[in-house]
Amino acid sequence: MDDLTSRDEEKARAQELEIEKRRKEEQDRQRERDLAQEKGRKQGMEEERTRGKRRGGLGTGIRIVISLIVLAIIVGVVAYLTMSVSVTNISQGSSLPFTTNYSVSFPEGQPITIGNTHVTVLSYQDELISDIDGDRQKLVVGEDRVISERRAVITTLGAITLVDTNFQINLTYKGDRDNRAYFDMGVHTSRQVPDILLNKMLPPEIDARPI
Repeated sequence: MDDLTSRDEEKARAQELEIEKRRKEEQDRQRERDLAQEKGRKQGMEEERTRGKRRGGLGTGIRIVISLIVLAIIVGVVAYLTMSVSVTNISQGSSLPFTTNYSVSFPEGQPITIGNTHVTVLSYQDELISDIDGDRQKLVVGEDRVISERRAVITTLGAITLVDTNFQINLTYKGDRDNRAYFDMGVHTSRQVPDILLNKMLPPEIDARPI
């Protein structure tokens, strides 16, 4: 009887030990899972911070580029709006190797200013009376009129010189229509002048179109 009781007690202790062993193993596995989850969470947070820094750096770079572009546009607009032309007479001419050709039309009877030159045209029968700074001449189709050589200085922002050139204008009369006199106009300059700057010397009233 005692032997039977002893065997039952041993079996019970063995079962308790097995249960305790399994419980510890389960606790160990749970700790490992918790550690793995914590490690994964930290790694994910670190990766997110890294991506955020990259996005932040890229965003900052884009903002800087956009700011520079906007600044360049603003400076360009201000420079264009403050562009001015000063035209003066000269006592001695120079070589004028560069030519830009336009098709232009002058409104009849309306004084037009090109640089410091005042031009008025008026058709009469088959002729055109052209007045340049008080010097009147009659023109028929195909005849030329010259605006003598001048010096033009184009500046911007009040002080920056963009162009300093001598120029002369040749006008070839092409006829009149609808109260406008049409000419082929050649602008001869002592140095190459970009069209955008050359156009600053030409008043909008003559509707100059490059040809």
